[in-house]
Amino acid sequence: MEEAVQRSLAACSAGLGRDEDAVLLLERAHYRHDPRWLLPVSPRLCLACVLELLPEPGVSLVRKKHVLSCFRDALLRHGSLVTQLVAQDQRICIHFISVLFGLLCSVKDGSVTDLCIEVLVQLTMQLKLEQIIHCLLDECHKQLCNIPSMQDGLATLTLLGKLVDAIPVLADELVKEHGNLIEHLMRGMVYPSEGVQASVCYLYGKLYASPVAAELLSGHFREKLCPLFLSTLDSAQTKELQINCLGLLRQLLKYDLFVSMIMNKSMLPGNSESVEGPSGETSLPLVLKKFLLSRDEFLQVASTHCITSVLVHSPVKHAAAFIHADVPEFIFEHLSSANEVLVWSSYSCLILLVEEPLFFSKCHTVYGIEAVVRSLQGCLKMTNTELHKQGLLLFAEILTRQPEEIRLFTSSAMCGDAARALQEAVSSPVLEVAAEAVKATSAFLRKDHQSAPPVQYTALRALLEAMLSRCIEFSQTSLSMRAPSHPCRRGESEKAILRRGKFLLSTLEGFRNACRLAVEFQGEPLAQENPFTAPSAEKEDTLEAFSEFLLSACDSLCIPMVMRYLEQTTHPGLMEVFLSILHSLFVVVPHMKEKFSKKLAASSFIRLTLELKARFCSGPSHSALNQVCSSFLYYMCFNLLSSSEKTALPSSEELSAVSELLQEGLPHISSRGPESLAFLSDCQYVEGAARQKQYCILLLFYLAYIHEDRFVLEADLFVAVQRFLLSLQNQGERPPPMVFRASIYLLAVCQDKDSALDEVVINAIRKFLEGISDLHLVYTHHPLLLRFFLLYPELMSRFGHRVLELWFSWEHSYEELYDIPSPGQLNLPASLAALFEILRSSPSILLILLDLVYSSPVDVAHKVLIILRTFLRRNEDIQVGGLIRGHFLLILQHLLVEYGPSPPGASGNLPLLLSLLSLVQLRNKSGQELDSMAMKLLHQVSKLCGKCSPTDVDILQPSFNFLYWSLHQTTPSSQKRVAAVLLSSTTLIELLEKTLVLTWADTGSPPWTEGGSPRSALLCSAWLLAASLSSQQHDGNLQVHQTLSVELDQVVKILSFPKKKAALLSAAILRFLRTALQQSFSSALVALVPSGAGPLSASKDTVLAPLGTSQVLYLIVGLQNLLVQKDPLLSQACVGCLEALLDFLHARSPDIALHVASQPWHRFLLSTLLDAGDNAFLRPEILRLMTLFVRYRSSSILSIEEVDHLLQDMALADLSTLSHTTLQALRGFFLQVQSAGLLADHSMTQTLQASLEGLSSTFSAQPPQQDMLCLGGVAVSLSHIRD
Repeated sequence: MEEAVQRSLAACSAGLGRDEDAVLLLERAHYRHDPRWLLPVSPRLCLACVLELLPEPGVSLVRKKHVLSCFRDALLRHGSLVTQLVAQDQRICIHFISVLFGLLCSVKDGSVTDLCIEVLVQLTMQLKLEQIIHCLLDECHKQLCNIPSMQDGLATLTLLGKLVDAIPVLADELVKEHGNLIEHLMRGMVYPSEGVQASVCYLYGKLYASPVAAELLSGHFREKLCPLFLSTLDSAQTKELQINCLGLLRQLLKYDLFVSMIMNKSMLPGNSESVEGPSGETSLPLVLKKFLLSRDEFLQVASTHCITSVLVHSPVKHAAAFIHADVPEFIFEHLSSANEVLVWSSYSCLILLVEEPLFFSKCHTVYGIEAVVRSLQGCLKMTNTELHKQGLLLFAEILTRQPEEIRLFTSSAMCGDAARALQEAVSSPVLEVAAEAVKATSAFLRKDHQSAPPVQYTALRALLEAMLSRCIEFSQTSLSMRAPSHPCRRGESEKAILRRGKFLLSTLEGFRNACRLAVEFQGEPLAQENPFTAPSAEKEDTLEAFSEFLLSACDSLCIPMVMRYLEQTTHPGLMEVFLSILHSLFVVVPHMKEKFSKKLAASSFIRLTLELKARFCSGPSHSALNQVCSSFLYYMCFNLLSSSEKTALPSSEELSAVSELLQEGLPHISSRGPESLAFLSDCQYVEGAARQKQYCILLLFYLAYIHEDRFVLEADLFVAVQRFLLSLQNQGERPPPMVFRASIYLLAVCQDKDSALDEVVINAIRKFLEGISDLHLVYTHHPLLLRFFLLYPELMSRFGHRVLELWFSWEHSYEELYDIPSPGQLNLPASLAALFEILRSSPSILLILLDLVYSSPVDVAHKVLIILRTFLRRNEDIQVGGLIRGHFLLILQHLLVEYGPSPPGASGNLPLLLSLLSLVQLRNKSGQELDSMAMKLLHQVSKLCGKCSPTDVDILQPSFNFLYWSLHQTTPSSQKRVAAVLLSSTTLIELLEKTLVLTWADTGSPPWTEGGSPRSALLCSAWLLAASLSSQQHDGNLQVHQTLSVELDQVVKILSFPKKKAALLSAAILRFLRTALQQSFSSALVALVPSGAGPLSASKDTVLAPLGTSQVLYLIVGLQNLLVQKDPLLSQACVGCLEALLDFLHARSPDIALHVASQPWHRFLLSTLLDAGDNAFLRPEILRLMTLFVRYRSSSILSIEEVDHLLQDMALADLSTLSHTTLQALRGFFLQVQSAGLLADHSMTQTLQASLEGLSSTFSAQPPQQDMLCLGGVAVSLSHIRD
């Protein structure tokens, strides 16, 4: 063949000269070579020269190496051109291969050997000729057979490995066609050269990479290679052998058969630490453990991969061997590495190891959890999201599988670090990372993980907040990205909803675990709060604060998220978790369960839960969801029924009965609203279980309607409840009180204004009500229920009184309405407006209210009184005075007959009745004749007063008001009749005397005369009543049966030295004294004791008797002091008393009167009053005072010039803006000035005359002002005080 090749190449051109590539040519032979063997591109190789140069012994190895290098470059750069040249003749190809293989086997230089192998592999790959491959394999086989030592076959073994690596299909052919080669590989495995062993392992690795070859070599491995390989792996020292052994191991571990063989050879007896087992065989776990201990990260990664490859086949079978070898301990150590590949590999390996319970019982997790947490904290700062996910997956698996009896976190600080790491992870912008973090968080929220005191509630709260915030952010992103209006994106939108649902479900599972954690910690004293917190510090890191956070977070975050998700789709698994959270929160924050239940009910959660049950739980499927829905409904309904704000609290027996009813009935309810109504309306005979179900449905509707969740039509529900009640009556059944309460309420709120119940239904309701011990058992506070009972006479006559009493017991106090002067301007609450509408339509109900004022508890009666007062004041067009007075007369007569001499102790509500009577009296128009009813009432009230003592203030005050109003609100003839009736009651006059004495007795604490007190108000009324009676008796010369004695010196003293804040009392006493002065102390009723016990010291004292001169002066000073207080009513009373005093003095001694009227202090008083502000001179009391000074010609006090100036100012005033009282006082002043003749100026006289005419027209144009008022609880007639 060699001669043929030479002849074929002899045609090469001989004219080629020397150039820079001459070293690539064989000069002595190149001229014979055909030019077609010369490469037309750089490097300028002549293939014929290469064939002759390489085997030439005379050519240096360096030159051969250079030629091979250039050929390799040409092969790499111009592979097709070179291959085309070489493939021209198959004999040349074979020869070329033989030359290269011969060079490979003959040289000892490693670099040349590597170059030869590379060229052979590249050339074989590109030629793709089976004959060439067989030729090469034959050459290799011959070489291995003929070498004396395996060291000489190292290059051949390496070539075979590279060939199989480059041409994988060659592995099958090598095993099938050249099986004898395998025996030579075994020789290499036992040869004492790690280089040879490395080449053999490399070739084995490539062979076992082929499944076909691996199957063919399985017997070879089991019988020969396995123990030898494990021994070689264990004893390998060079990195090349170690790497190739691990590479072969990786290939073997792909097959379950080889894994079983290797692990069976590696079984360890217990915790043996020896590399060899009891039979002298090498243990793979211990071998790999040794690699883990190396400082080479590449070997650590490879070893970890091998362990993972074993565990992938069956962690249950093989994990124990590695755990007994303490492999996990060293894998945990690798988590602190900065090599991401090593950390990721360690994560993956540990994920498989944790599937073995022995991993936990050996406490490897306790040892390694700190490394896991630290690794997570570090890797989260990297950008490798796959590493994040793998680490979180491992953490979640450990947290989930860790046995409860073995505490994972041995310190609270480590638990806090874990929480912070998870918090950072759940905040990751990468959804997959956040999803894994949420799962890990869910597993982290376990009692045994958090039990190391103190519990890190603050860290847990921050973790949950981050988790919920991330879920909200993802939800909002999903919502903003979806575009349902585009059909082409509908599929993407559905996928986004599914992703959102999965993430939301994971978040809710985590939150549910947090709630469960809070419940479990309620029984742990050490978990209630941080025991290391200073006593004075604010305790935020407590279980209570954490529990309240859970409730708040659910309310503000979880519920809105789920509701938004429900708008798109309904996931039963998600709703099961969600409702279990709501259920657990009733236990998490027990003091808020009622409030939380009310909010849920008001947010339509009864409807939502029933719709879920109807949609998913009608059949046997979703039994867990049905159980959760039923349990949630049970606790919510039970909380609502046991703590309703509109009903009486049920007894323990009622609660027990309704609890049993709900527990048995709710699981069987799985129908929608219309179906439930149809079931409720069933008129056929209803059996026990069906009836219990009807009760449950009715209670659900009741609670929903109470909280404004009306998810069925009111008209349909109205009919259904009627049929339900008739069904009960027909079967002779009585519903439980709570069920009947629900029925009555639903009928009341669903009844249309134009519809009415049939008589048969009303009779059924009446019979049911008569069988109930107390109406409060079935009462629900609502305006429509009140209207329901008062609408039907059959119900109102029998139950109206009790229903109204219950109504007012539930209403708030309405104190804001009590003292409002004009209640018509106030917007009434809805409940009160509804009651007023009922009262207007049926005024007879007022009689029931009047009975309530008398017979109900004081707090209820007070509310009724306020309501009646407000109603009567807002509805003056409704004439109910006679109705109320007649009924009140009957009550009062009954009271006086039944309780005889001590009626004040008969009822605590009697004062309220009297107050109402006074109000009715106040509504009467002035100047009306008193009818017989009024006179009878007057007699009874005066009789009642006579049976009281002055200490019965609450009864006497409204009674005195009534008597006083009766005296002043009627015609003069009726006034005489009233006065005669009152004067005939000697006990009343005696009571008045005893009461008046208390004015200066000061025996009480606080004193009776203290302004603003109830006792002071009674004294005011007593003085006014005494003054009125004295005036009426004197004017009408009425018969007196009992005199009223008053100490005059005490009267003068108390006026001279008045009490603070007692303006009204002073005004009342002044009115009494004024009356006495007007009568010149000659009243047949009032007996004034003279001042002083000794004889009068001067003749002038005799003239003024019973007053003394000093008393007059004291009285003048006292009146001046009272005027300075500038109280309008008191000032009017002072001026009136001063007028009467001066008239009295003038009648007795004109000189004394003029002397008193001209006191210098009067000018100072007048100046003080005029300085009160602009136009102060137009105040009625000042006008009357100036009139008095003009009348007595007190020019030293008010000069003529000052009168002129005042008249000029008055002429400029706008008379239309002045009150009737002021106009009257102004007219009196003008007339007095005119009659005194103080004006010499004719024009001023004309002006004054015009002003008088203007006042007359103004008087006629002004409407009459209200005279009767109630000031501080005291009935006052302004005209009585003023005129």
